[in-house]
Parts: sequence; C-alpha cells; structure tokens
Amino acid sequence: MSGGLTPPVGPDDHAAGPAGAPVTLVEYGDFECPYCGQAYPIVTALQERLGDRLRFVFRNFPLKESHPHAEHAAEVAEAAGASGLFWEMHDTLYEHQRALTDARLLEYAEAIGLDPRAVARDLESGTWADRVRQDFRGGIRSGVNGTPTFFINGERFDGAWNDPGEFLAALTQASS
Repeated sequence: MSGGLTPPVGPDDHAAGPAGAPVTLVEYGDFECPYCGQAYPIVTALQERLGDRLRFVFRNFPLKESHPHAEHAAEVAEAAGASGLFWEMHDTLYEHQRALTDARLLEYAEAIGLDPRAVARDLESGTWADRVRQDFRGGIRSGVNGTPTFFINGERFDGAWNDPGEFLAALTQASS
C-alpha cells in the first residue's frame, strides 16, 4: 500500500456501515467502468462477510473521456443521495451498467422513488456537477488515475481487488 487518501472520510461522504468500524474501505469509482462493475459484487460480498467491521465509502470518479454516461450517472446518484437514496441508486446503476442513457437514468430514479422530472431538471442545470467534481478532485489529490481505486483505512490498496481472498486478507489485516 502506498499513497494517502485526501481528503479523509468526512460527514459529506456516502458511507455504508458504522462510522466506528475498524476498517474503512473507500472506492473511487465510475458507474460506467467495466472494472468497477466487476468490483461491485466483490465489494458487496466483502460487506456481507465483514458486517459491522467494515464501513464502505463511495466517491465519484467519472472518466468522461472513456465513459460518456458516467458523469450524468454520478450526478443522478448524488441527486438520489440528497433524498437519502444514494445506495439504492448506486446498486441500480451497477446492476444496469450497460444502460446508462439519460432516459434510463430517469427511469431508475423513478423506480427508487424519486421524481424523474426533478432529476431531469437537476441534470439539465448541473445541480450536482460540482459535488461530483469535488470527489474527482479529491481523487486526483489522492493519486487516483483509474477506476476502481481503493483505499483501506486511508492508505491506497495496490493489491488485487479482483482476488476476493487477497482483498479480504488486506481488509482483515487492517482491522487488527
């Protein structure tokens, strides 16, 4: 592991799991990135396995040049977060990763209980664009240059996230 997380996890972050958990896993992710899509079920399984010993934090890092729908997907996730539905949208976006057009994003918003007209207005006006940029800039300061990038207790994890055994071992070691 090398490189530290900047800024540290704070109250504005989207976090699942107890704040006092011995391990905090931060992912800088892109909802359209196929590797992030591969990491999604692995992280979900780790969350289930570690339970209250793990707090998972997600930060947006849309790679707009490679993934044309990633920016709007991140903004819709933030709109959902403003209504307390970030994780529902996070999961929906990864479960429908190959269908992230604006029309589909609005369908997903409605499916989790948001007003799609309000979300469309937010997208059009860029209501959540600055919040997404804030995450992105934090990723740049933390040395993120691709997705997914993980940090365990503030330190960059450079191991094989796609090897569930190695990932679990690193998280378990960090909790002791």
